[in-house]
Amino acid sequence: MGFISSNNLCRSLASLVVSILVLTRCVDGRFVVEKNAIRVIHPPSMSFEQHDGAIANFGVPNYGGSMVGSIVYPDAGALGCSAFDGDQPFKSKDHLPTILLLARGECYFALKAWNAQQAGAAAVLVVDSVDEPLITMDAPEETSDAGDYVEKITIPSALIERSFGESLRAVLKKGDDVVLKLDWSESMPHPDARVEYELWINSNDECGPRCDEQMDFVKNFKGHAQILEKGGYTQFTPHYITWPCPKPFIKSSQCLSQCINNGRYCAPDPEQEFGVGYDGKDVVFENLRHICVHRVANESNRSWVWWDYVTDFHVRCSMKAKNYHKACAEDVMKSLGLNIHLGPPDLPMDKIKKCMGDPEADVENEVLKMEQDSQVGRGTRGYVTILPTLVVNNVQYRGKLERTAVLKALCAGFKETTEPRLCLTADLETNECLERNGGCWMDPISDVSACQDTFRGRVCECPSVNGVQYNGDGYTWCEGMYSPDSP
Repeated sequence: MGFISSNNLCRSLASLVVSILVLTRCVDGRFVVEKNAIRVIHPPSMSFEQHDGAIANFGVPNYGGSMVGSIVYPDAGALGCSAFDGDQPFKSKDHLPTILLLARGECYFALKAWNAQQAGAAAVLVVDSVDEPLITMDAPEETSDAGDYVEKITIPSALIERSFGESLRAVLKKGDDVVLKLDWSESMPHPDARVEYELWINSNDECGPRCDEQMDFVKNFKGHAQILEKGGYTQFTPHYITWPCPKPFIKSSQCLSQCINNGRYCAPDPEQEFGVGYDGKDVVFENLRHICVHRVANESNRSWVWWDYVTDFHVRCSMKAKNYHKACAEDVMKSLGLNIHLGPPDLPMDKIKKCMGDPEADVENEVLKMEQDSQVGRGTRGYVTILPTLVVNNVQYRGKLERTAVLKALCAGFKETTEPRLCLTADLETNECLERNGGCWMDPISDVSACQDTFRGRVCECPSVNGVQYNGDGYTWCEGMYSPDSP
């Protein structure tokens, strides 16, 4: 997953008064390293040895599977910081794929993996340079010169202990072949026939590449998520991070603009410039609404509607279009059938409003308090301090936040033989347009619809029908216009 590193997140919040607490959490927080097993198959002198590898936060770990490959330690460029000479020099020339062994140091972990992938390697093991507990290899920070290569890494990577790496290099130096089995079959817990997973994200669409990454994932994974949820195969819960303002600063202008409920729940200023555009408290408001949308939908056994709400909100209510506000959110809820009330018609009480509570009150907000409690690491689980974070069966997912990679991880979370059909075939459609027309516009007379069903879920786009091109937002209106080349 292209995580924001914990240090980078801390620095991005440093301009806020609330960063005092955030920095404390980043120092004291409990970070869990997720691992895969590595077993030596050959040579006989090392056979049956088993070691751990720390799964990287980039590339695609083979959750639920394994790989047997031959180790290669390059004669030149062992750090992997520059492109290797030749046309894919490490591409397998026999029946076994190549696992490239590289040294730690001098450049980003992800750059090593990218250069290895370009050279034909099927996986990468990076040997630690010091004797220490294994750490998680992060992707470069947003401010780096990484370009777009991180998102193109598709091979798995892991960090191994220095002693294990030196043993492998010693055997290779003698001219012996080394064959390893990289095993991720137990990296993802798979206790039963239902997978529970969480996605920690943000409603803010002005935080740069990471916001774009998480929204691309939501849009692309929506179809899979809804199929799994409707079939009862998964239980999904969205989460949103907030931070409290330190008590001495609650009445400061910074905390007043970034926090709600008297400083209890805060978010960074979207533009990182106070008094310009939206404030952090606007983000907290909308994050809270997103959570309550899921809660209300879940109460009516339509929990999957959250995926439609988030994607539609992103299109219709973006900060960039200056539509990031309550009225736009309510229009989205209405189109999705979430305009639900309690009580008699003359005394309507919006369920979502009831869920949100009073953001101006000097009291704990039940929903946001639960969110903050959920951020804390317990048992085998670490703190959630970075966005986006995916947690599957109480284990933080490692690797690229991408539709097929995440689906594979979820499928690895089912007990053997209980996997749903979606895990066995990708040839499925969601047919979301059959229910409430997918929340899209429809002409009540001609039944012309803006709802288009795709593998990744429905989209609301004005159609072209019999030479007539309809234009509009696809959600609330479309208007027909004859195209110039129509008969």
